Amino acid sequence: MKVVTVGLGYIGLPTSLMFAKHGAEVVGVDVSKRVVDFLNAGQVPIEEPFLQDYLTEALSKKNFKASLTPERGDVFIVAVPTPNAPDEFGSCDLTYVKQATEAILPHLERGNTIIIESTIAPRTTEDVIQPMIEKEGFLVGEDIYLVHCPERVLPGQILHELVHNNRIIGGVTETCTEKGKEIYGLFVEGKLLGATASTAELSKLMENTYRDVNIALANELVQISDKLGIDALSVIEMANQHPRVNIHQPGPGVGGHCLAVDPYFIVAEAPKEARLIRQAREINSHMPHFIVRKVLDIMEENNGKTITVLGLAYKGNVDDMRESPSLQIVNQLKSLTDYDIRTFDPYVANSDAYSLESALISSDLALVLTDHDVFKEIPAHMIRTMNTPVLFDTKNCVSKDAMFRTHYTLGNLSTVGKVSKSYI
Repeated sequence: MKVVTVGLGYIGLPTSLMFAKHGAEVVGVDVSKRVVDFLNAGQVPIEEPFLQDYLTEALSKKNFKASLTPERGDVFIVAVPTPNAPDEFGSCDLTYVKQATEAILPHLERGNTIIIESTIAPRTTEDVIQPMIEKEGFLVGEDIYLVHCPERVLPGQILHELVHNNRIIGGVTETCTEKGKEIYGLFVEGKLLGATASTAELSKLMENTYRDVNIALANELVQISDKLGIDALSVIEMANQHPRVNIHQPGPGVGGHCLAVDPYFIVAEAPKEARLIRQAREINSHMPHFIVRKVLDIMEENNGKTITVLGLAYKGNVDDMRESPSLQIVNQLKSLTDYDIRTFDPYVANSDAYSLESALISSDLALVLTDHDVFKEIPAHMIRTMNTPVLFDTKNCVSKDAMFRTHYTLGNLSTVGKVSKSYI
């Protein structure tokens, strides 16, 4: 089986190398010459455990190569970004998906399968992609098999979850679904769940929307508890003792390409009906403003001058900064204040400081925005180098034994001294 994957990012590259590891001949296509050159030289351009090993093995077996252009194959996988469009609702921008589909059309032959892995709005496969294919003279379901198979993996565990997670196989016809199952059956050990293409599209969006709404509930609880002088984290801990309650953990906002983006695709398709989903997005989008306001309260209370931001990636132990609330918070702090803002992220090359120790020297506040493992145990000798050893841990990940003078979390913010000035 020859697989041609268009898009070699956080999903397309691991998927390509997984097929290669299991014996398929794979051509990975990307518009970036830098990415193509990196891969053909044996270097992965993204941070993901074991991905480098997979690439090295695939190149040694000569069953993977990167290219700027597609070529003939048996299976074509589209794994390109789908950002929010600049419209009222932030609908799904299909520009890259359409370009990728157009690029493979000249190489199609009867019997080929096209799989859309990109996250797309409901009915896109049938209403947008299928007509593009049939315009070329092919009949979907007989000549060409068309499937939407959404990715559902966690950065930092992508290769493991590609194999072990259940997979939705959404075919335009039943025959398309069976072709999709046959292809992913090469390596998937989880269940292969057959569905219609539109069901698969909306299921993927609702998986991320469910989490976004639940996080919004936790983030709203933080703000309610702050007003009432109650520890929000203790409330969540107690409520989750109920066997049918599972409130997620609050944080400084919601990032990543999925949770911060996908709910808008539903809102755009049904704006009058998706009221709760839209409100949840507003709550989570506002959370960085809330964090900034509390940071400024803490700094004014302690007459501080320097803020050390710990973490720029949107989640722990990865380098992915897409839609990261950390970036919003840093930019707001820089635009609203004259404080010295210092950043450190061991996974991000362009952060200000080169080490945790250098980031904390002479600082007045350690602001943890990402739950990297390196931040969970901050040594006492580093804390002693701070001017004012104050911690604001928005991820509740730093050890309670850390020797900070004051340890703020999203649970005890009501203890921060109030200031009258309105910053935001």
